Amino acid sequence: MQLADYFQGLAHYHAWATRQLLDRHLALLLDTEWRAERRLFFGSIHRTLNHLLVAENIWWGRVAENHSRPIALDTELHEGRDELCKALLLATQRWSGWLSTIDSARWDGDLAYTRNNGEAVRIPFAPTLGHVFNHGTHHRGQITAALTAMGKPAPELDWVYLLQQEARSK
Repeated sequence: MQLADYFQGLAHYHAWATRQLLDRHLALLLDTEWRAERRLFFGSIHRTLNHLLVAENIWWGRVAENHSRPIALDTELHEGRDELCKALLLATQRWSGWLSTIDSARWDGDLAYTRNNGEAVRIPFAPTLGHVFNHGTHHRGQITAALTAMGKPAPELDWVYLLQQEARSK
């Protein structure tokens, strides 16, 4: 498997897992459950999802558009639940199309960007892109733990479930 194919798989999984969480599990929550303090890093499920969208936009800018725009990681981009979910789904889905445009030499190169604090950074491109998808997995896992603590069914979001689902449909 080529590195580009592996990252296409990651991007596909990233969008799939986000949709599973939002559509099949979080859509069932009452608004009070959605906004309640859950002792997550960003507090509530709502604030955690806003953080995910902020991070998606930050990394998209750095990786795909070659710019860095400072924004606080806890910025509330959308107060409304529907708008937030729609924006997050769109943000996770844009990676797949963009990945098909990457020149093969870029995988071995670096990514240079400026952090929110103004610090210039140069780090390897491929592992950094891997971080983007891993970051989403991290926070989806936090939300899954919050659902479990609430007595709600937890989604099965492991990548292997998507792979099994796709294998059955062949």
